[in-house]
Amino acid sequence: MFQGSTALTLDAKGRLAIPTKHRELINGQSTGKLVLTGHPDGCLLLYQSATFDGVRSRLIEISDTNSQVASWKRVIVGMAEETEADAQGRVLITPELRKYAGMETQLMMVGQGNRFEVWSEAAWNQQL
Repeated sequence: MFQGSTALTLDAKGRLAIPTKHRELINGQSTGKLVLTGHPDGCLLLYQSATFDGVRSRLIEISDTNSQVASWKRVIVGMAEETEADAQGRVLITPELRKYAGMETQLMMVGQGNRFEVWSEAAWNQQL
C-alpha cells in the first residue's frame, strides 16, 4: 500500500527518483514495471503495471456515451506510458506527460493506496 507524501526533484533528464521506502514494494510486486499516465485533475498517476492493467480493463468497459467518461478514458488510457525503474530507482517522465502536468523541477509524490499521484509542487499547493 502506498501512502504518505514526499517532496522530490525532477532531474535534468526528466527522471523521478522513487523514494527508497517504496522501491522494495514496487520491485517486489511488479519487478519494476510501472505505468505513468495523466489524471484529469492535472497530476500524473504512477501505477504498478499489473494494477494499471485492472484499472484500464474496468475503465474501457464503461460506455463512453457520457462525455466525462470519454474524457477520463482519453487521459488515463490515452496518455499511459509503460516504464521501468532503473537501477537507482529512477523513472523517466516523458516530455508529453511533464508538459501535461506542468512539471518543471519541484514535485510532490502522494500515496493513494494502489498508486501514487505525482504533482508539480505549484499545482499541489494550489489544490490544497
